[in-house]
Amino acid sequence: KLKPSLPIALAMAEASVTVGGKASSISSSSVFAVATGRAHVRIDSSALDRLPKTETTSASPQLRISVPDFLTLEESRAFLLVLLNNLVLSNAPSRVPLLLSQTLNSNPPTFHFHDGADVTQQDLLTSSTLLAVSAIVDHQSAALSAFADVAAAFSCEALKADATPFNLMDSGDGHTSKDEVAVAANIRVLLNGSKSVGKEKIRSVARVPKVHGSVREQAKALHSRMRVELNSGVKGVVGSEEAVCTFAHEVFVLLGFVWKVVAWEAVTAVPVLQAAELNEVIEGVKEIKVEDNAKEVEKKKKTVVLGKGTSSILALIKERLLSGGQIALGTWVGDFLSLLDLAKPEFNEFLLKVKDVVDSNESRRLPKIPKGTRDFAKEQMTIRKKAFAIIEEVFERHGATALDTPVFELRETLMGKYGEDSKLIYDLADQGGELLSLRYDLTVPFARFVAMNGLVSFKRYQIAKVYRRDNPSKGRYREFYQCDFDIAGTPGLSEIMGPDFEVVRILTELLDELDIGEYEIKLNHRKLLDGMMQICGVPPEKFRTICSSIDKLDKQSFQQIRKEMVEEKGLTAETADRIETFVKEKGSPLALLSKFKQEGSDFSKHKGASVALEELEILFIALEKSKRIDKVVFDLSLARGLDYYTGVIFEAVFKGGTQVGSIAAGGRYDNLIGMFGSRSVPAVGVSLGIERVFAIMEQQQKDQNQMARPTKTEVLVSIVGNDFTLAAELAGELWDARVKAEFLVNKRRTKHFEYAKESRIPWIVLVYEQEIKEEGVVQLKNLEANIDIKISRAEFVEELRRRLYP
Repeated sequence: KLKPSLPIALAMAEASVTVGGKASSISSSSVFAVATGRAHVRIDSSALDRLPKTETTSASPQLRISVPDFLTLEESRAFLLVLLNNLVLSNAPSRVPLLLSQTLNSNPPTFHFHDGADVTQQDLLTSSTLLAVSAIVDHQSAALSAFADVAAAFSCEALKADATPFNLMDSGDGHTSKDEVAVAANIRVLLNGSKSVGKEKIRSVARVPKVHGSVREQAKALHSRMRVELNSGVKGVVGSEEAVCTFAHEVFVLLGFVWKVVAWEAVTAVPVLQAAELNEVIEGVKEIKVEDNAKEVEKKKKTVVLGKGTSSILALIKERLLSGGQIALGTWVGDFLSLLDLAKPEFNEFLLKVKDVVDSNESRRLPKIPKGTRDFAKEQMTIRKKAFAIIEEVFERHGATALDTPVFELRETLMGKYGEDSKLIYDLADQGGELLSLRYDLTVPFARFVAMNGLVSFKRYQIAKVYRRDNPSKGRYREFYQCDFDIAGTPGLSEIMGPDFEVVRILTELLDELDIGEYEIKLNHRKLLDGMMQICGVPPEKFRTICSSIDKLDKQSFQQIRKEMVEEKGLTAETADRIETFVKEKGSPLALLSKFKQEGSDFSKHKGASVALEELEILFIALEKSKRIDKVVFDLSLARGLDYYTGVIFEAVFKGGTQVGSIAAGGRYDNLIGMFGSRSVPAVGVSLGIERVFAIMEQQQKDQNQMARPTKTEVLVSIVGNDFTLAAELAGELWDARVKAEFLVNKRRTKHFEYAKESRIPWIVLVYEQEIKEEGVVQLKNLEANIDIKISRAEFVEELRRRLYP
């Protein structure tokens, strides 16, 4: 099959790719260099010495080396290089590797092999084909990822497009694509300082981070795989049959089309950016002459201010293409496309300089937040403050007092309290002999406080941040707020289950008043769980670890949990199957309780389980009389993995569209306070996962197209002029009258209205400097209510107070 000649003859190739040396390994770049004729091939002399000189007798049939017909010349050369490398790595007889090396270096237009050019493995031929084509795609996609961002930045300026889509930042929750963030960061660097971007909202520009980020993600995955596969020796690559090789070739061809599209995008955008200057060069016109009294007048041209990055890259392009002075448009386009030819060494030099421009730009080194953390802008803070106010009001309604504890504790205080989750505790470096850790929750510090101060009764709430060394994901952070309510102390005989009831009741009040939508509270009892374990035959030493497995049933199927319990935790299959019959029980609290209390049931025969059922009956009846039982579901699969729970356990789950998992949890922990060496003080509490509640509230606002008002400002003092002291005087009078006010000094009247509208400030005091001096009046405006009145300067404060606080 006739192949086109290479763009660069091998006789001119200065580089070489060494195969088989101790420190030698081929890469996608070296495969591409040989494929495009920019490097010749040599076999390391020590490797040649190791290869056998003669054929060994083999029962396997000999297969003639042949280049697949569908490969281009570049792909064919890449195939032969990868095949050569695999033969050397597999200690094949030296004759065939030498033949392949000589053939590659002789640069024939086609490849035909005769007798003696044989291999014994079909897999070797097909896997070499797949790896060769993939190596070229790897190299080209890496270049495409880098230059596509440059072309997009050029287009953004040429189109005067809105650049706000490139303000994408890593939220730290693991949900934002890091590759999309990296693309946005690159383009921000290129557009830094640009006055050519505008407000034109263009969908294709807005999609650049997502599209480019997806390409970058796949390119990185391919590159990681190729680094391993190219030098792994002779082995069959998964899916290396001919159909997959053909598909890889089609991807290579498609990538070539994509590269041409990106190249033409840059070719068309650059003249738009430099229209005036390029037209002068292309047409050979240095200036426009206008006759005026026999003098030459140069027509003034508007200066185009590009981004620091794009202007630097544009200067590189002009240096290479326009240094010759006058050129025709067709020549310029051809030269530009030639510069962007991946097979040319000039492109590599150009691409390296482009990367230098991006990496050296100061705005590239913007600070960022750690993984699993978040910044909260004014709109988000508005929602949070509102939620915190509701939560505090509910807690204080039930007689709780506020408590604050250190953000870090002695490590010994925290260890041994969280079961398998102890691995998520953040340990701090040794500071002067004390081993410290960031608090994991607010319950253990509360227990430590009660024990340390010898308290026997305490009802408290605490709203503070906690820290967990978890893998960030949507709704899961490493730093987040918890809102805790706890009651410590022994209830009287007539109030058994009273604290448990009040804590569950408080949880329903919180979720109702936060108005997040439908939810349910799953409830169980730790003694019932222990009874279930014993009834099913779980060894006592495995109770807690099996509970941790059961606790994952809201995220995994029972079959996955069963596999973990049997294969990883050593439970018998029969025991695991019996556990399944229990954890399926879920339903109405009183109905399911009645079933479990029936004479002859497994639970009725177990002492600990019977006690748990008696306590749950009191709790359920109290919740029913308090009109809250409809929010509760009795669920035997609820396990709560924390070691310190001893009685009732519960968990609130949001049932709306936003997938956030558990939003609150709690239970009774009678032994935790006693673990600190003091008397044992029983306690029960609830912890609200406020970050997930915030996520629900923010999504609700988006769905309802609402925007929280970021400030409480009621009045904007608008000075239409330059007199800042007048603003200070008038705003000061409002502040003295306890009116929430801001001021703005600007000559342009529209600026005042725009600011008031954007900040949603209801009242404007419009002050014209001349008017207040001559007439002593100001204008009061309410844009929403369409109120516009003139009033004496001496009376405006009282009038505003009357209208704001009737």
